[in-house]
Amino acid sequence: MPARLGPDLDSEGGLAALFAAVADAPAIGLAVSGGADSLALLVLAQRWATSLAKPPRLHVYSVDHGLRPEAEAEVAMVLAACQSLGVAGTALRWDGDKPQSGLQEAARLARYRLIGAAMKSDGVAVLLTAHHRNDQAETVLMRLAHGSGIEGLKGMAPMAQVEGVRLHRPLLDVPPDALLSVVEAAGLEPAADPSNVDPHYERVRWRQAMPGLSKLGLDAATLALFAARMSEADAAIAQMAEACFSEIVRLDGFGSARIELLPFMGLSAAIATRVLSRVLNIVGGRQKPRALGQVERLRESIANDDLPRSTTVLGCVVRIKGDAIAVAREPGRSLPPDALLHPRGELVWDERFRIINGSDDKTLTASVADYLPRHRLEDFLGFKVTAPAEAIRTAPIVRDAEGGVLSLGGWSFDERITVQLLID
Repeated sequence: MPARLGPDLDSEGGLAALFAAVADAPAIGLAVSGGADSLALLVLAQRWATSLAKPPRLHVYSVDHGLRPEAEAEVAMVLAACQSLGVAGTALRWDGDKPQSGLQEAARLARYRLIGAAMKSDGVAVLLTAHHRNDQAETVLMRLAHGSGIEGLKGMAPMAQVEGVRLHRPLLDVPPDALLSVVEAAGLEPAADPSNVDPHYERVRWRQAMPGLSKLGLDAATLALFAARMSEADAAIAQMAEACFSEIVRLDGFGSARIELLPFMGLSAAIATRVLSRVLNIVGGRQKPRALGQVERLRESIANDDLPRSTTVLGCVVRIKGDAIAVAREPGRSLPPDALLHPRGELVWDERFRIINGSDDKTLTASVADYLPRHRLEDFLGFKVTAPAEAIRTAPIVRDAEGGVLSLGGWSFDERITVQLLID
C-alpha cells in the first residue's frame, strides 16, 4: 500500500485545516521541548497565526524535567526561537525527587501539571502538542500488545483532556520527516533527547521495530488509518451503548445502579461491556475506567449465570437481585474523609457527587453516611428505601454545625445545598 500523504504544510489552506479545531481560541498554548516535531509545531502555528486578520495569542511552554544537564540549554534554545518568531515563551522546571521506576510516565504527569498551572495563570485554555503519525502508530502497537479493545485501538484522539489540561494534537496525520523539513527550512537546529532512542522504554522498542513492520506493509500510515477506523467503530458502539444505557440502567440518589437483566443479556458483547463499564465507572468512583479485562470477565460471568452471590469489581459490589443486576459502591478505605464545604464553593465527593454550597456558611461538612438506619432514611426521604446497604453506607451526607442533615446522597433538604450525581 502506498504511503498516505499528510496535509499540505506549505499552503495557507493546509495550515487553516491543520489548526481549524482551535481557530476560535483567543489564546493557544504550545508544548515545545526543542525536538524537531515540537519546533515544527511552533513554526507552523506562528505561520498560521500571522496569516489571520485576528490571530490568537500564542504562548510556548518548555519544560526542563531535571533529568539531563543538557535540558536547561534546550529550553533556552526554545525560548530564543520563540523570541525570533515573536511568540511568548515560558520556561518551566520539574524539581524534587524523581521515581526509580515509571520515570517517563511520572515526567509526563509532571509536565502537564506544570504547564496546566502556567496556562491557568496566563489565561490560556487549550494546549497544542506535536504528536505525529508515527507517535500514533507506536501508541496503537503498544495498546494492541497490551490487549486493548476498540476504545484503546483508536489511538490518541485529536482532542483530549489530560491531567485537567485541554489538549489538541493537530499533527496526528503528519509524517515526522515532513516536520523535520519544516524545521530545516526555518533554519532551526533541533535538540536530540537520548531517551528517544533508549530501548529501556517500551515506546522506543516499538519505534525500533517499525522499519521491519513497514516492510511487511504495516507502516505508520497504515496504522494511523487503522486507528481512524477504530475511532469510527468506537463512536458507533458508544452511540448504541448510550441508547441502551438510557433504556436499561437506572441510577438512584445513593449513587447505585440497577441494570435490567433480560435486555442486558440480549445485547451484543461489545455493547453490553460498554454499558457495564460505564456503570462501574460511575458507581465505583472512576477507579480504572480502562480496565477492560475485568469488565469483560464480569460480563461473561453474568452471561454464563455463574456470578457469585456478590462480587467486587473496580470499587463496586455487584450482585444479581431478582430481574436486575444491582451495582453499589464498595465500602472501604478508599472512601473520602470528612470535608468542609467552602462558602460559595463546590466539592467533587468520591468522584461521584458534586456538592455545591450556595451559602456563606463556613460550617457545613460532607461525610460518609455510613450506618444510618433505614427508618431514619425513610423519615428524611418520605419513601421506602430499597437501595443496597453498601450504597447507603457510601453515600455522602451534609450536616451543619448543629448536626442537622442538609442533604443525603443526591437529595437536598436545604436550599443552601445542591447535589449532582456525576454520570459522565
